[in-house]
Amino acid sequence: MIIMNIEKEFKMIIAELRRLGKEAHDIAFETILSWNFECERLQEAAEYFMKDVWLNYQHPSLLAIACEAVGGKPEDTKMVGAAIVLLTGAADVHDDIIDKSKTKESKPTVYGKYGEDIAILIGDILLVQGHALLTRACEELPKEKGQMMIETIRNGFLKLAEAEALESKIRGDWKTPPEKLLEVIEKKSAVSEATAQAGAIIGNAKPKQIKDWAEIGKRLGILMNIIHEFIDMFEAEELMNRRDNECLPLPILYALEKPLIREKIHHILSKKELTDNDAADIADISMKTRSFKKFEAIIQNYAKEALKLLDIYLIKCKNVEVIRKLIILAMEEMYL
Repeated sequence: MIIMNIEKEFKMIIAELRRLGKEAHDIAFETILSWNFECERLQEAAEYFMKDVWLNYQHPSLLAIACEAVGGKPEDTKMVGAAIVLLTGAADVHDDIIDKSKTKESKPTVYGKYGEDIAILIGDILLVQGHALLTRACEELPKEKGQMMIETIRNGFLKLAEAEALESKIRGDWKTPPEKLLEVIEKKSAVSEATAQAGAIIGNAKPKQIKDWAEIGKRLGILMNIIHEFIDMFEAEELMNRRDNECLPLPILYALEKPLIREKIHHILSKKELTDNDAADIADISMKTRSFKKFEAIIQNYAKEALKLLDIYLIKCKNVEVIRKLIILAMEEMYL
């Protein structure tokens, strides 16, 4: 019954994120699909990604909420939001190539469905079109604000690239200290941080408010990435890909700090093919260790600080509650 209630709440939150981010997402959708590629396979891959894979409402909705929370008009964010949808899409496609991820959430990635060459090209197309859309959007803003927007979003994506480079150094190393992967996760939050900061800038926020929303975006990004680390433990296919091509999920790295636990987990991970039961066993072993408490403490800290900042803006902007509920429900799901 509890699980059903949480799933119902999540569906309601997703519906709210879709409502707030749909207009920006639709602009991004039209930007890509209005271009008719002569190569049928490229056209098919572009349509597949935009229609079936990249339903990114969270970034444009965060942008709109941050803008509204500081007194701005959320509709003013739609063009920048559309650009961020495309730029994050480009990063996602390229990340799948790097990680050799053929499926995500039981659905083929562009890399898995169309191969590396087409995936690289789709990522490039999204990047070019996203940059062009961002440039046009910022040209419509006052010069100083437009420059701030470009710099903020550029820095966010450059930090994301740095995170990917750092991750490549520890890929495949089961002895990686969990703090190393946590550093990567923190750096990957830069796009979420930049998105929230950009929303505040569009809303003509004061310096303190811009700083607040940058921090909210950062903590939200870190928290969501860490929750994915937790979820990846339970999905056999994703766990195998993490084992073979990426870094092991953060909770497992914490568990591996204990020699006796390390031996048990290594025994299971060494199997050629992992089953859902294997993944469940690894998760169960990891969650029963004292080291897992470190993982829990990290999540609780990020959630607590994010909620504290959000409460400041909740009175003036009811849509802030959408982010609050997302954080609270993500925490509840993890502890079931």
